[in-house]
Amino acid sequence: MSFTNGILNLTNWAGNVILPTLAGLFFAVAVLKFAHSESYTSPMYGGFLCLMASGLLRAMETFASQRAWNDPDVYWISLVTLVDWICNVLMPVYAALQVAAGALRMGLVTRIHPTEGWMKHFVVAALCLMLSGLVRLAEFIIARGTAGVP
Repeated sequence: MSFTNGILNLTNWAGNVILPTLAGLFFAVAVLKFAHSESYTSPMYGGFLCLMASGLLRAMETFASQRAWNDPDVYWISLVTLVDWICNVLMPVYAALQVAAGALRMGLVTRIHPTEGWMKHFVVAALCLMLSGLVRLAEFIIARGTAGVP
C-alpha cells in the first residue's frame, strides 16, 4: 500500500463515515439546547457544515472518478462534467425557485415596470434557462463533431 493510497482511504473514511456521524451529534446537541431554551444555532451550523463537507467530498469523487487515474483528460472531463451538472441541473432548479419567488413577491395588484423588484426574479429565471439551453446547444454541436448542425 502506498502513502497516497493511504491518504485517499483516510479522506474517504473521514468524509463518508466520521463527518456524517459528527453531523448527527451536532444535531442532537442542537435539539438538546433547543429543549433547554438555549441558543442552538452554533451546533446546527456545525451539523450542516459537516454534511456539506461530506457532500462536497462525494461530489469531487464523482467528478474525478469518471476516467482512470493516469488518463491525461481526467481534469478536463471532471471540469466538463461539473459545468454540465451546474448548467443542466442546478440552473433549471434555480430558475424554478426564482419563478416561485417572483410569484410570491408579485402579489395581486402590481405595476409592470422594469424597476419593480419582482421582475428581477423572472429575468434571472429566464437567464438561467437561457444559459442551460446554450450549454445544451453547445453539447449538441460538439457531439455532432465536424458534421455540424444540418
